[in-house]
Amino acid sequence: MTSENTSLLNDQLVDMKFITTFTGLTDKWFYKLIQDGLFPAPIKMGRASRWLKSEVEMWMKNKISASRPD
Repeated sequence: MTSENTSLLNDQLVDMKFITTFTGLTDKWFYKLIQDGLFPAPIKMGRASRWLKSEVEMWMKNKISASRPD
């Protein structure tokens, strides 16, 4: 999902708390979406899971675009 030209230095790693606050949806909902391949898989760092903020934002932009009529 990320662009090969995007520097990781210009991105952030975010946790599930950020994602649920940003979207207003529950963590259970996101883990189901991940399982179904409908949300980016987490980046595992030991026991912690993180996501690229740019991927979360792109997912949200795609959801907004899909909900708007042409």
